[in-house]
Amino acid sequence: MSEKPQWLIREDAGTPVLIALALRQLLGVREPDEMPALRGLEVRAPDAADASDAVEEQWRSYWDMTVEPRAHRSDVPLELIDGFDTMVALPASGADELRAAIAPHAATALRFATDAHKRYVATVNSSGDSYRAYASAIAEFEREIGRRAHSFELNVQVLPLSQRGIWWIGALTVAVTDGLRRDVVAFDSAIRPVIGELA
Repeated sequence: MSEKPQWLIREDAGTPVLIALALRQLLGVREPDEMPALRGLEVRAPDAADASDAVEEQWRSYWDMTVEPRAHRSDVPLELIDGFDTMVALPASGADELRAAIAPHAATALRFATDAHKRYVATVNSSGDSYRAYASAIAEFEREIGRRAHSFELNVQVLPLSQRGIWWIGALTVAVTDGLRRDVVAFDSAIRPVIGELA
């Protein structure tokens, strides 16, 4: 007897992910190019210098480890960074430029991320609406494709981004704008192709 396919979807507005994006904006990191800025966080002046290549490269490694830590393990031990509570850990070696660059932004980034996470938690409905949104999209996918969805895992980060949409930010992780996530019909349409790629 074959096992029934299983799917696991985790939804959050993860404080570490929010901090990483806040630091991206505050430092002038360009990667990932397609990701819009965060709402409610100061936008850099148009004439402000972008992050150095070293900071950009180190931030990208930190971002990958933050979004999907199991898939992007550090080759060296990680160290917690002062001022970020337990939310930011960087490699003990090889991240010196990033460590120095983020230090002045610790209070701003942590405050922004904590507040954004609290807003997300306050809007999450404990009645099962989150589960139903994904179950509906999976059922629609199964009807369209004419078979059961394969087992899959998906992480969804609900973020206060300045443009409405959905973006792949890892192999098994997408970022979705908070406004889109609250729009049941639009979210159902937006998440279906994501599920189609995985299932």
